[in-house]
Formats: sequence, structure tokens, C-alpha cells
Amino acid sequence: MAFPKVGRAGLPVVIGRAVMISRITAKGTVCLVLLGVALSTPMAWAEISLFGASSDEWLRGIVFQAQLDGGIMANPARPTNGINFGDFLGDHANQAQLNQVTVKIERAIDPAKQTYQIGFTLQGLYGSDARYYHLLGVSDRLIDARYQLLPEQVHVDAHLPWLTKGGLDMRAGILQSPMGVETLDPTQRPFYTLAYTSQYSAPFEHLGAMFDWHLTSMFDVTFGVDTGNQTSWGRADNNNAAAGYFGVNVTGLLGGKLNIIELSRVGPEDARRSLGKRANTAERFWNDLSLYYTVNERLSLTGEFNYLHDDGLRAETYSFVSFLAYKISPTLTFNYRGEIYRDNTGLFVSSFLSDRAYMQAYLGESVPVETAPPTTYGALTLGLTYHPDLGGVFRVFEMRPEVRFDRSLNGTHPFNTNRNTGMFTFGGDMVVGF
Repeated sequence: MAFPKVGRAGLPVVIGRAVMISRITAKGTVCLVLLGVALSTPMAWAEISLFGASSDEWLRGIVFQAQLDGGIMANPARPTNGINFGDFLGDHANQAQLNQVTVKIERAIDPAKQTYQIGFTLQGLYGSDARYYHLLGVSDRLIDARYQLLPEQVHVDAHLPWLTKGGLDMRAGILQSPMGVETLDPTQRPFYTLAYTSQYSAPFEHLGAMFDWHLTSMFDVTFGVDTGNQTSWGRADNNNAAAGYFGVNVTGLLGGKLNIIELSRVGPEDARRSLGKRANTAERFWNDLSLYYTVNERLSLTGEFNYLHDDGLRAETYSFVSFLAYKISPTLTFNYRGEIYRDNTGLFVSSFLSDRAYMQAYLGESVPVETAPPTTYGALTLGLTYHPDLGGVFRVFEMRPEVRFDRSLNGTHPFNTNRNTGMFTFGGDMVVGF
């Protein structure tokens, strides 16, 4: 999401979310690829059946899951406003924070069963991450403090055995965006912090419906319609137009080693308060191509190409993000992320300086915000994921230290309260699942 500048203190931004490839092979084996890494560790969410003793198969499939995540990103330069520029989740420099307490009740559908199926997902989040993922008119005004409440997912799911052998999967309600590599769930991304692409050039949340049409065992088509990125209806929509997705998902290439996801999105996303009636027709075009390649049991690679153009703002961004994961041992993984990100106008990469500023900016309101001129950003992040199997009540445990180097590649000074061309941060987070 991006917003037109109002001097140095009243702008908005773009936003993004993530991809997990989930396929059912012909033999019924579930193949999950997260960030290009074949999932060889225990599932991040511990599952407790709420009706395990029921004679009803549908009720037995309803599970409860819980997860906590908290972290810190230290900045030796100590920016005078206390903010790590360009970092949403670890934005408060040198301050530990509770990012997420998440609970989920879910009845999942099984695409391998060629029968009519109905399921649902109810997922709520409390913590500092909620500030950036709200839907206007739904949860953005519930709490003004740093820790806020978010209905992360509230949707009805259905599998419809129509048209092809694989059928059609549908999700309708409050949905997470399918675009991009990095997700809101910390166990499905390699680092505590997010890439610029994930924050500014991919959507976060939607109110609408999404469909996955399984044409063949290797080829899916994705499409959907919604009210816009992080908007709902009426006054809670920053314009009067809908938006939607279309794209393809190809899995199992090169002997099962390569998976490709291409998603595009089009629709007006700018606020009427900023652009007037033109906001209802000025289109934004989002395009994201992700490639996931498993080299061997230890090494996997991911590449993401992203291009965004906004007619209303006459602005665009383009970027490339590379990921590498190397499994050192069954409990320790080394992670690398490198990114080149170009913000052609300086209208996208921003840091919001109050707890509600991000969502207020979506409506075109003037808010306290730190911005930068047109900049080409380079970012390198190195980290480890330590994920022992503790057993007992702690079904999930991850510690993820990281070091990160950000730099302006064209000589601007966006970092540490506009003092420096570069920024060094270090820290990480810990995830516990029950």
C-alpha cells in the first residue's frame, strides 16, 4: 500500500504477505515447501483436537492451536526517534516486544478427497505485529497502544469437486494475502525481520474470496476478488472500487525439485482523501514471481522477483530477493537473505511513528511518518534457526538470531533518523508453540 507524501510527516506505504506451496501428490503424500525449504522439522503449530472423542468425523477434524513470538532488534547507532527505518516487525530499536500471541481454531479441508467438503479457520492475534495487518473498519480502532488485537483469519473454506479431477478450493471471509514469499506466521519464514519487498510491495490482508483451481497434479490457477488491500466496505474502504488476483502455481518441475508461483493483482488502492475521485479508477498493478528450488536434503534456494506500478501516484517499485537455507544438523539451519529494492519515488518505504499511524495513512490522513527520497536499497540478512524437539507441552520451539545490514546504494541517507547511508541491526526472536 502506498500513500502520497504530505511533507515529511504525512505519508503512507505498500504492504505484503506470503506463500506456502501445498500440494497433494498422486499417492496422497502431503508435500509442503516453505520458503523453498522442504519441511523436515516438526510442524510449527501444535494441534489439539477439540472433539477427539466424538463419533462425528467432521467434528474430530476441528483442532486448536496456539503460538507465541517475541523479539528485539538492536541498533548501535541509536536513532533519535527510536525507530529502525524500514522495519515493521522489529521497528522499535533496542526494545524487546511481544510480536504475537496467536490462537487458531480450524477445520481444514483435504484437497486429496474428491468429495464436497466444508471447513473454516478462526485465527486471532494479539501483539505489536497487529498494527500493520488490520482491515479498515474491522479492527484498526480497537486498541491504540503498541499491542493490538487482530482477526488474522476468519473464513469459510470449501472443496468443490468440479470441472477437473483436482476440483476447486474456495476461501471466503477475512483472508491473508497469498502473494510473496514471507508470511505473518514466523514459523513459515526464515527471519524475524521482513524484506522490503514483503513490507512495501505485496498486500497483507483482504476481505473477499479466493479460489484455487487444480487443473492437473502439477498446475493450479489462483484467482479472487476483494474490497482492496486492508480495507472493508463503506467509509472503511479508502476508495469505491474492488480489486483481485490472478496467477498460476506450477509444482514438481525438474524431478520434483522446482516449484514456481506467479501472482498478479490489479485494482485501485489509493485513498480518496489524497487523490480525490481519481482514486476510484487509478489502478495499481502488483506482480510477484517466486521460484523454490530444493538442491538436496540440506540445501534449498528461493528467488523472488517483484514489480509494482501505481497509476494514481505515478510511482513504481521493483526488486529481487534471494534466500538460501542450509540444514547444518537436524536442529540447526543457516539462513541467508539478500535483496535489491528500488523505490522510484520515495512514496513507499516509510516508518510510521505512532501505533495507529500505519492504518490512518491508508485512509489518506496526515500521520507522523519518517520517509526517504527515491532510493535503491540493498539488504543482507544472515541468521540461524535452532529448533529442537522439546516434547511434552512445548510442541514447538525456535530461536532465530540474525544480523542485518541495510544500505542506500544511490547515496541517500534514509537510516538512523536520516543521518546515515547504512544501518546495522542485530537481534532475533523466539517462537513457542503449544
